Amino acid sequence: MESSGFDLICGPYAHGGPSGSADIKTIPDDFIVEEILGFEPEGNGEHVFLFIEKIGENTEYIARLLARHAGVRQRDIGYAGLKDRHGRTRQWFSVWLPGKDDPDWSAVESETLTVLQAVRHPRKLKRGVLVGNRFEILLRNWQGDRTQTESQLRQIQAHGFPNYFGPQRFGHQGRNLEKALALFGGAKIKREQASIYLSAARSYLFNLILAERVRQGCWNRALAGDVFKLAASNSVFADEAADAGLSARVVAGEIHPTAVLYGKSGLFAVADAGEIEQSVLNNNPLLVEGLRDHADAADRRALRAIPGELRWNWESQGLRLVFSLPAGSYATALVRELVGCDNAGDL
Repeated sequence: MESSGFDLICGPYAHGGPSGSADIKTIPDDFIVEEILGFEPEGNGEHVFLFIEKIGENTEYIARLLARHAGVRQRDIGYAGLKDRHGRTRQWFSVWLPGKDDPDWSAVESETLTVLQAVRHPRKLKRGVLVGNRFEILLRNWQGDRTQTESQLRQIQAHGFPNYFGPQRFGHQGRNLEKALALFGGAKIKREQASIYLSAARSYLFNLILAERVRQGCWNRALAGDVFKLAASNSVFADEAADAGLSARVVAGEIHPTAVLYGKSGLFAVADAGEIEQSVLNNNPLLVEGLRDHADAADRRALRAIPGELRWNWESQGLRLVFSLPAGSYATALVRELVGCDNAGDL
């Protein structure tokens, strides 16, 4: 199959480029991810929260399976985010059962699915409510410069990494971007699918802006005109000066510079940061005009992610990484700093 017309090569590296190579996801236990819900279900209410461990199954399949088993509509199933089928994932789902007893959840279990917890809560689990995800990744058969890799990991531990969207955001060979252009050209597309294609277009522009800031060495420092996001929060604020106080807060990891997730209106960077942002938008008029006509208001995304509790260990099988990331950040973007895009692209 031919690739899309979009240049989906990886953006520039922030920590010197790959220092090794490895095999990714040879077996499911090479990639373990667990959702961090950020609150405790209350123990009562109309929705059953299920904490499920799955292997080799995608999120939407599990949602359909739960709906059939509980005898409810699929729209009565909630989940906070999509999880890759390749790996061992522990993920929350909700099932709306007003005035009904729980079915036997053990009946849906199999070699690839285990119900770890079932607890009631008053409200449906909605997209985007996660605090983050915990990862345990084995870079199997790792080969390279161990000293350089450990130096890069210490840099990432202290200063973070560029918060690129992973390639899975854009579909196979970037087809979601082609679908976005078709939507902008008047193609009739279902609402759910249109949301995916609009998100891909916004994410692509974000990655281009971030790539340019990495090239200029300012992805992790404050520029005049930046819009900042508070760490562990969706709160954003603009500041045209980027004075010493703001710069110190960026260095400390309290706030992060952002780039736009383009839409009809919203908070845009100005001055030096705005020049970089606008130059990328000017170079992609079809996506910008289409998003202006079809997308909701613009949003902001942090240019960097700082992993929590990053640890690493050299084993006979390779290099094991353990860390947490804020919701919406990709393990791909961290691992690629160590082993490159070709290795990390399918995380």
